Amino acid sequence: MKIYTYEGKAYIVGKRIKKARINLKLSQEALAAKMQLKSIEMSQKGISRIEKQERLVTDYELLAFSEALKVDIYELLGMSKN
Repeated sequence: MKIYTYEGKAYIVGKRIKKARINLKLSQEALAAKMQLKSIEMSQKGISRIEKQERLVTDYELLAFSEALKVDIYELLGMSKN
């Protein structure tokens, strides 16, 4: 699979997911459990790979992360709502 980049970065949401998780004082395992409660199959290892920008986040996963981490989806994308 070809990896595309934006402004030199691949999978831009990983670092923002990690920051939001740490702000909530959640472990990777706890976040994975929150995702599973939203019917998203996710493990601690999957969260780790996302945070290290090694795994793609799908659109429905992004929405679930936004809800689980109580942050606006725009924030995870590094955008302002305006």
